[in-house]
Amino acid sequence: MIVVDPARIDAAEQFAALSAAGAGGIATFVGLVRADDGVATLELEHYPGATEAALQRLVDEARERWALIDARITHRVGAMAPGDVVVFVGTAAPHRAPALEACAFLIDRLKTDAPFWKKETRGDETRWVEPRGSDDAAAARWTL
Repeated sequence: MIVVDPARIDAAEQFAALSAAGAGGIATFVGLVRADDGVATLELEHYPGATEAALQRLVDEARERWALIDARITHRVGAMAPGDVVVFVGTAAPHRAPALEACAFLIDRLKTDAPFWKKETRGDETRWVEPRGSDDAAAARWTL
């Protein structure tokens, strides 16, 4: 399941939906807006349609690589404050190893493969956030 929406993300609700799949192992990642260096707001923009398609391709690839019962990515867009949930990634599998590996794959790859643009506000200054080399390195480990 893929959701890209400005609505708040309820991680407990997302986890409950994964739990209903009857898996033996569930892995989740919840990303929060950090208050690093005085960040007051984070705004995410995306390209509707293309973003969902990119995320769906990642879920499809994860399902091909690992025996998953369920996988979901819920990503928030719009303006957010420190502490808000930005992204929920969850995988359910018969056993823990595929759930953990697929969850790591999804979060690592969505950071580089999905068309999101981040803008931070710190005091009176607003700036676009540049991609990080560490995100590229994390995504590269999943290249076949």
